[in-house]
Amino acid sequence: MLAAEARLKAGGTAVDAVEAALRPLEDSPLFNAGRGAALTHEGRAELDAAIMDGATLAAGSVAGVTTVRNPISLARAVMTDGRHVMMQGAGADAFAAEQKLELVPNDYFVTPERVKQLEEAQREKAAFKIDKYGTVGVVVLDQAGNLAAGTSTGGIANKRFGRVGDSPIIGAGTYADNASCGVSATGSGEYFIRATAARSVCARMEFGKLSLKEAADATIAHIGKIGGDGGLIALDREGNYAFALNTPGMYRGVLLAGQPPQTFIFKDDAPTTK
Repeated sequence: MLAAEARLKAGGTAVDAVEAALRPLEDSPLFNAGRGAALTHEGRAELDAAIMDGATLAAGSVAGVTTVRNPISLARAVMTDGRHVMMQGAGADAFAAEQKLELVPNDYFVTPERVKQLEEAQREKAAFKIDKYGTVGVVVLDQAGNLAAGTSTGGIANKRFGRVGDSPIIGAGTYADNASCGVSATGSGEYFIRATAARSVCARMEFGKLSLKEAADATIAHIGKIGGDGGLIALDREGNYAFALNTPGMYRGVLLAGQPPQTFIFKDDAPTTK
């Protein structure tokens, strides 16, 4: 949060601040993104990320990348290039090299904790394994009143190679539109994809005339009804924010202008609106 604030104070846009906030989270082994990401069945990291500009609806995303240190920066490069919205696998890694982004060997992302998690999943013959150290996401409102959202993840442990979750899917795990709100989601990705979760929050505001809180809660309630678990963070152009989740907790935080940052863990730890 402080990295995003610093970028905004330096005159950066909401998109700049989203990237600035997510890069250190990708670099930290404490989260399921970048270094410390969950591992595939084969023991590799396959990383997904997306970013969206609410002012223009420009978006960029990458899926299954294996060599770029900061997938969110690659997603932004895809958006800035403008020819495509989504790139995946070897093609996305090659594009990262073209853009002169920092590349690392795949074992840079692998940590002992994630190896242990994978071994446990395979020993238990689990199709996949989700733990509490999850996906990272940010939504920002800048001085010009523009929104941006970004999400970065390693997916789920023991996933089959090539599996893509909701995080890099524009409208599922990530969405931003100045006309409604910005959203970043995390959880059982297959259900968030089916529910087009992030865009659904915006649509409920635009067409259903719901408040941000009502739209966020209704979206998560729908995901729960079809069998999914998880949560989302959302922010509108008026600076209202909402957390919606159907799990006991979700690591989350908020930083409002002129106020100290606040962080929360359990479901009832924070108010859902400003």
